[in-house]
Amino acid sequence: MNLHEYQGKAILKQYGVQVPEGIVADTPDAAVDAAHVIQSKTGTSIWAVKAQIHAGGRGKGGGVKIAKSLEEVKEFASKILGMQLITPQTSTKGKKVYRVLIEDNIYYPGDSIPAEFYISILLNRSINRNMIVYSTQGGMNIEEVADKTPHLIFKEVIDPAIGLQAFQCRKIAFNLGLKDKAYKEMVSFVSSLYKAYIESDASLVEINPLFKAADDKIIAADAKVVIDNNAIFRHQDISLMRDFNEEDPTEVEAGGYGLNYVKLDGNVGCMVNGAGLAMATMDIIKLSGGEPANFLDVGGSANAKRVEEAFRIILKDPNVKAILVNIFGGIVRCDRVANGIVDAYKNIGSIKVPIIVRLQGTNSLEAKKIIDESGLKVYSAINLEDAAALVKQVVS
Repeated sequence: MNLHEYQGKAILKQYGVQVPEGIVADTPDAAVDAAHVIQSKTGTSIWAVKAQIHAGGRGKGGGVKIAKSLEEVKEFASKILGMQLITPQTSTKGKKVYRVLIEDNIYYPGDSIPAEFYISILLNRSINRNMIVYSTQGGMNIEEVADKTPHLIFKEVIDPAIGLQAFQCRKIAFNLGLKDKAYKEMVSFVSSLYKAYIESDASLVEINPLFKAADDKIIAADAKVVIDNNAIFRHQDISLMRDFNEEDPTEVEAGGYGLNYVKLDGNVGCMVNGAGLAMATMDIIKLSGGEPANFLDVGGSANAKRVEEAFRIILKDPNVKAILVNIFGGIVRCDRVANGIVDAYKNIGSIKVPIIVRLQGTNSLEAKKIIDESGLKVYSAINLEDAAALVKQVVS
C-alpha cells in the first residue's frame, strides 16, 4: 500500500527519524494556518508547499513551491490544490491534488547548500534479504545515477538472523563521506530508519533527498513509504491511511468483490483463476495478435456471483473487444463455472463483445456442453491453441 509523503514521514518520526516540521492542509486557508503553527514552533519565515500524490517528480510538474511569505503560502496552495499534476511517474492525465504538505523549509537564507544523499531500504528478492541502497548523489533519479555512475551506488545486505549491525551503520556514514557530528547523526538515522522499515512491515522506504543541514543534522527531506499489503492486517492504524482517490476506481471496486484486478491498455479482457494461469493467458493473448486489457484473477472459488461481477468489471473498459475466460477446474467444478457464465451473461444483459471460454479440469466436458447449448454468443475452447485461434479470429 502506497502512502503519501506526510503519512510516511509521520511513521518515520515515531521511530526517531528526523523529518522537517510539517502539517497537511486541504484548503488555502488551512495551509496558511499550518504555516503559522510551523512558524511558532521553528521561527521559520520560509515554507515548502508540496503536492501530495502517489508519484515522484512533483517538483518537475510544478507541485513543489518555496514560499517566502504567508501570502505566497496561500497563493501556491491555491494553485496546487485541485490541479491535475503531471510528473514523469504519472499518466498523461496526471493526478488530481487534494492535499498539500506545508513544511519548514530546510534551506535557510545565508546557509550553505546542504549535502544531498540518497538512501532506501527494500527486499532484494534474488537473495531473499533486506538491503540498504545508498549514494552520495541525492536529489537525482537513482536509476540514472546507477546507469551512468554505478560506482556511486553502495549496497549493504542485512543478515535476517542478526539484523542490521552497528558496524554497517558506521560503514554507510563513512562511505557517504561524513565526519564528526554528521557521521554520528547518520549512524543514528540509519538505525532508526531500518527499525521503522521492519516494524511497520514496509516493502520500501526511500529517502531522496536525504539532507545534511548546515548544523550537520541528517533530515529526511522527502519520504516514499510502501507497506506490504500482506501485513496490513497487523497495522490497523496504517490501513486507515489508504487513499482511494489515488487508486483506479475500477480496481478498488474489484477488490471489494475479492477480485485481483489490474487494468492494462489492451483490447482483450481476461478472466482467470490463479495468478500463474493469468500470466500465461496474457501471453497467449499477445501471441494471438491481441493485447491484454487487464489482469483479473477470480481466485479458487469462482462461483456464479463472482464470475458475474468479474464480467461487469471487465466490460467497464470501453477498449475491450473480446473476453477470454480461462478457468482450471481443480477445487472448483467447471460445470458450475459454466452455469455461472451463462447466468452472468443473461443477468448483465446486452454484451456486445464475443466471449471465449476455455474450461479445463473437473467436469470440463459437461461445462463445454453447457456453453455450446446456451445459445449465447459464447465460444468454447478445449486447449490453449483453440483459445488462441479464437482470440485471433475475433480481434482481427
